[in-house]
Amino acid sequence: MVFLTILLFSYLQMSQQIQKTTANSKEMISNPRLIPVHGTLNIVRNQNVTLSCHSDSGSPPVRYTLFKHNQKVSTLNRPDLTPSLFNLTINSANDVGEYKCKAENNISSGGKYSNSLNFTLLEPVSKPMLSSPTAQAKKGQNVTLSCLSENGSLPITYIFFRGRQSISPPVKMQKKEAAVIFLFINSSSDFGPYKCRAENSVHNNTKYSNGFNFTLAEERSHSQPLIISLGLILLLCVIGFALAIPFFIIPSYKAKKFKSTMSSTGFTSTINAEESEDYVIYAEIEPVKTEEYINFSAIRREDGKEERACATIYSKAIFRD
Repeated sequence: MVFLTILLFSYLQMSQQIQKTTANSKEMISNPRLIPVHGTLNIVRNQNVTLSCHSDSGSPPVRYTLFKHNQKVSTLNRPDLTPSLFNLTINSANDVGEYKCKAENNISSGGKYSNSLNFTLLEPVSKPMLSSPTAQAKKGQNVTLSCLSENGSLPITYIFFRGRQSISPPVKMQKKEAAVIFLFINSSSDFGPYKCRAENSVHNNTKYSNGFNFTLAEERSHSQPLIISLGLILLLCVIGFALAIPFFIIPSYKAKKFKSTMSSTGFTSTINAEESEDYVIYAEIEPVKTEEYINFSAIRREDGKEERACATIYSKAIFRD
């Protein structure tokens, strides 16, 4: 008991002596250190952050001042050498930095400045979109899937799933480009459903896409090409028949009709009946005087066209009872 009393008395004397020595000797403040309390400079919009400014040595009290872009943000006074904590809210890109702090006491003139800090404003990933250039597929076909988040700070890491099972290793994209995987449709389970996941360095911000399923492409019938071919042949026949009407059928019909008309009106042909009807000369006999003269006109038909003679030829005829 006596020993403990002596030990306590000695400790009190030493403490008083240290305090007197500290009071009598004034020390200049050291350069402070500015650090983020949570240890990271990557932040998201509207995030609250805390900066610590602390000088390891110097006579208290100490006054700490925080600056952003050389403009004073806040000032705190500390009675000892404990750190000063500055609370901030990062609302926009203008709030990311550059930050510095200054420490000063009653001895130092002008104070001492810390290192500078700059935050990195991160953008969370948006909901990714899963797509394929081929919506329909059939067994034995190769297909592709693409996953892309339109927004989000790079790099972005993508993972593809079929059902709940991962079907690809993480794909880290350093550019705003879609991650692509290649698949082979081998069974009905390969048609889906598929999903993809996107994430970046923003914590607790993982996003999943909507589900995607390939649909089974209808198998084309073997008879379908044959039907199409027959249809084309029929169409060509119809077109050929339509083209033949004005060049062959109509001229032939007119020639026969014309010949029949000539025969009924007293026309006689000077050409052998076995020759082509495309070149025929007909004679038309018209009585002028009952007793001895007639009018004689020639009609020429060539290639479906009729040409009537420009003059009437009179010939003497003898009529006998």
